[in-house]
Amino acid sequence: MKIKLIILNILYLFFLVSVGFAQEQNQEIIPAPKAGQLQPQQQLQGFNLQGYSNTGEKQWDLKGEKADIVGNEIKLKNVDANTYGQNKVNVTADTGYIDQTQNKMRLEKDVVITAQDGQQMMTNSLEWDRNKETVKTKDDVMFTGNEMTVTGKGLEASTKDKTAQIKEDVTARVNTTPNAADKNIVTITSDGPMELDQAQMVAVFHENVVAVRDTQTLKADIMKVYFSQEQKKITKLVCQGNVTVTQGENQSFAEEAVYDAATQKVTLSGRPKLIFKTEGNNGFTPFGN
Repeated sequence: MKIKLIILNILYLFFLVSVGFAQEQNQEIIPAPKAGQLQPQQQLQGFNLQGYSNTGEKQWDLKGEKADIVGNEIKLKNVDANTYGQNKVNVTADTGYIDQTQNKMRLEKDVVITAQDGQQMMTNSLEWDRNKETVKTKDDVMFTGNEMTVTGKGLEASTKDKTAQIKEDVTARVNTTPNAADKNIVTITSDGPMELDQAQMVAVFHENVVAVRDTQTLKADIMKVYFSQEQKKITKLVCQGNVTVTQGENQSFAEEAVYDAATQKVTLSGRPKLIFKTEGNNGFTPFGN
């Protein structure tokens, strides 16, 4: 029961973007607003803003087709932003809004965040609150890259705590044998939410969790997937609540199932029950505590 979910680098898409835009927010690129004025005070065509560290290294840039400035809000058209450093990230969107008073940025229509290793996040809108250090959307989201795809609806991430949550209708498709000729796909679905905690190196699926690989199906109320920081692979998988493991016509039931990646063994606890299909349609069912 090897279930390998490679989603560790997804959080970097939020953290690095927030750092880049935080630098941009500190730049004074507009004059003082005029009270009651609704038309753009200033319009920039083909703008290109850049930010550098104290040592002269480029940290971010923000390009676009047009910037309309009304009061403390900047409306951007065809946004193309980059953060630089150890982990480079590119962000594109059809429209962007920067609220300098509230320290907020909102991206809309065809929002795509691409990490240096090719991982991507796609959604139709994304809001970043600098004061609260949160990134969120109510729209559908999709993550792709590193032999995996994760989809769901609604997302909220904390750039301070390094946590993220996909709210509902979560589906993760993972190739557990990325270096092999034949792909071995595991599909995990849950009603949600799915929580990601980079500090604890764990992903948690909630409510009606179902994992399917070939003829194997695992069901549980909650599934926790633990990762190795160095190797970025699964070390342990813990399933809790109404656990059912189905292999062909054989089934196992328990309140908890723990899979250890090192030993490749599964331990059932909490009134485990095993049902084996035998020849002659007779079942053999051992019970245990």
